[in-house]
Amino acid sequence: IISKKACRRIAEYAFEYAQQHGRKKVTACHKATIMKLGDGLFLDQCREVSKEFPDILYSEKQVDTMAMLITRNPLAVDVMVMPNLYGDIISDLCAGLIGGLGITPSGNIGEDAAVFEAVHGTAPDIAGRNLANPTALLLSSVMMLNHMGLRDHAQRIETSIFKTLDEQECITGDLGGRATTDEYADAIVRNLREMTF
Repeated sequence: IISKKACRRIAEYAFEYAQQHGRKKVTACHKATIMKLGDGLFLDQCREVSKEFPDILYSEKQVDTMAMLITRNPLAVDVMVMPNLYGDIISDLCAGLIGGLGITPSGNIGEDAAVFEAVHGTAPDIAGRNLANPTALLLSSVMMLNHMGLRDHAQRIETSIFKTLDEQECITGDLGGRATTDEYADAIVRNLREMTF
């Protein structure tokens, strides 16, 4: 079910996010040529909200066109806003472009609460074997810390994670390495301890 209130709320969030993070453009993704009522309502609300943010460029793209654009030139995309179904599909596409669901964080941000979690499942096939990649969970924690206003802590952890990934000396099997979960986590902690604050 899609409602005017929910469409407006997500549009406001997208524009506020763009403004708070120095972003220049918000693109509404839709399939209004087919989903005339639901996506039409969504676009109406995005257009209305965009008028309240004249400093941010607003555009609209069909979700299939956006999928092609992301795969061909991801740097051309800034902030995207879309109904849940398209968001689920596009987020998995983006996860594939950066290395898979094992490194993709997730946040569900509501008016009164927020939940941050890894987007992938529980990986029961490797449960208890010390093989899982904890990056998605760790980066979800970084998102949570940022949401809580603890940006310095978030930045330190994120930098340590990215340094560990860049070094490629101690990464899990899904990323082409041979490290266990514990070894990978230990490498992140080592990089965190070596940072000067």
